[in-house]
Amino acid sequence: MIRRRAYKAELDPNDRQRSALLRHAGAARFAWNWGLARKMEAWKNGETALTAIDLHRELVALKKTDFHWLYEVSKCAPQEALRNLDQAYQNFFRRCKNGAKKNGFPKFKSRKRGIGSFALTGSIRVTERTIQLPRLGALRLKEHGYLPINAKITRATVSERAGRWFVSIQVEEEIPDPKPKDGNVIGIDVGIRHLATLSDGTVFENPNALRQAEHRERLLQKAVGRKRKGSHNRQKAVDRLARQHYRISCLRSDAIHKATSAVIAKQPATIVIETLTVAGMMQNHCLAKAISDAAMAEFNRQIKYKAEWAGIPVIKAPKFYPSSKTCSQCGAVKEELPLGEKTYRCDTCGLVLDRDLNAAINLKKLAASSAVTAYCHGSSDQGESLGETPVWVGTEHQIGRVLDG
Repeated sequence: MIRRRAYKAELDPNDRQRSALLRHAGAARFAWNWGLARKMEAWKNGETALTAIDLHRELVALKKTDFHWLYEVSKCAPQEALRNLDQAYQNFFRRCKNGAKKNGFPKFKSRKRGIGSFALTGSIRVTERTIQLPRLGALRLKEHGYLPINAKITRATVSERAGRWFVSIQVEEEIPDPKPKDGNVIGIDVGIRHLATLSDGTVFENPNALRQAEHRERLLQKAVGRKRKGSHNRQKAVDRLARQHYRISCLRSDAIHKATSAVIAKQPATIVIETLTVAGMMQNHCLAKAISDAAMAEFNRQIKYKAEWAGIPVIKAPKFYPSSKTCSQCGAVKEELPLGEKTYRCDTCGLVLDRDLNAAINLKKLAASSAVTAYCHGSSDQGESLGETPVWVGTEHQIGRVLDG
């Protein structure tokens, strides 16, 4: 079985290489803006829609007369930017067709909002300490031995964030077919108080990355506001704030990756997760910041793709399944359960249990329910349209194996 996977590592460029990276990012940004302007102009004039190939042919012709500086960078940088623009247009029309509230029409890119990224294809080679990229040469890696050396590399994307440069390579790996797992079913309840609670009692703590660093972030934001616009000191303050945002993101991402990897390491037979509508949950302005800091949707996303790699079926519970209000012992459902109640107390059987653990156990029991009949392969949009029926994410072989017991 062929699997596509991305590996991301930080680069350690010298000053000359850093200048070349900036030129490539600028060329990709210019190609995007130029292509977007041409597409909008063609639409206003009633011309045929321009594809990425049409735009690239025009840009190659203009390089000889107007844009000589594009010869200083790899041809892949503007070419891949135009392809990304074409994909952005396709996504825009798809969202319009589906009736989405936010269509996401492509926007012009500005250097003020970040340096951005660029993609490269062609001859890309990886060694233990370096990566060879077209027109950029060998760039040192800060992390040695992480990127695969003998894998087939189809694409490399170089990006900048908070003064650091990163490279992400897409590779095609041949892996053996996953074997059936003999473990137990695990239900996972994600929340704000705890990052995740498993039905076997395992609890992963929420790092609260934003709340822990909020005071320093406020001070850095004040420092930016007190500097004169356009001054070097203001740019230094902006860089310090960007590094703080990057640190918060790393803390959150590290906790989620460790937690999801620990769940997959248990080798469960099936995983049951909730169907979350984070956008609707964010309407509660009292909890919006905490919900955003918890990154619940990112946790479920990682669980799904890591479970797919390990060959573990994943069930998405119905959208309005009352996992928190239902008693995991007798099945009684409470009409109201305030958010302030951290302990579940059943008025029918007298069960007293942690609220999150009770919800996780209910999710686990959902896997054995006879109501589980729907099947979905990796698409959350299709799953939501199935209403109150739990959604399976996996292969047909995996689904049949679990249902057969």
